[in-house]
Amino acid sequence: MLPTLNLPPAPLRIRENEGRKEVWCTLRRRYVALTPEEWVRQHFVYFLTLYRGYPAALMGNEVSIRVGNAVRRCDTILYNKEGGTPRVVMEYKAPDVPITQAVFTQISSYNSVLRTDYLFVSNGRQTIVCHIDQAAGTYRFLPDVPRYEEL
Repeated sequence: MLPTLNLPPAPLRIRENEGRKEVWCTLRRRYVALTPEEWVRQHFVYFLTLYRGYPAALMGNEVSIRVGNAVRRCDTILYNKEGGTPRVVMEYKAPDVPITQAVFTQISSYNSVLRTDYLFVSNGRQTIVCHIDQAAGTYRFLPDVPRYEEL
């Protein structure tokens, strides 16, 4: 039984393959292992596209970036229409993993390279949204995930 999330139910395509569950990832266009974190990712992407108007064509899951000497994978990145510059970086955790300062340190290290305007962190039960003003060097937390046109 997969955990209940504070996100709208998503009509996910789940199958069993060689004894393990997999879920269809619409952004990657393939089946991937259905882990608790993936359960959150798929629900969150569904929420963004259907309820907040985010274009799926501008999002990528498991995007590799270089942070210092290490290659890291961002859970989801939303790009802008004009040339593919990252606008939002998202980090997901399993529902039983609390969102802590360590999670923000992780996503902030990604953003030191990406320099996005927004950070979204979610474990499916709690979602924290941070807007960053890169020019002023300030940030503020938002009460909810903005609609795409509000970015």
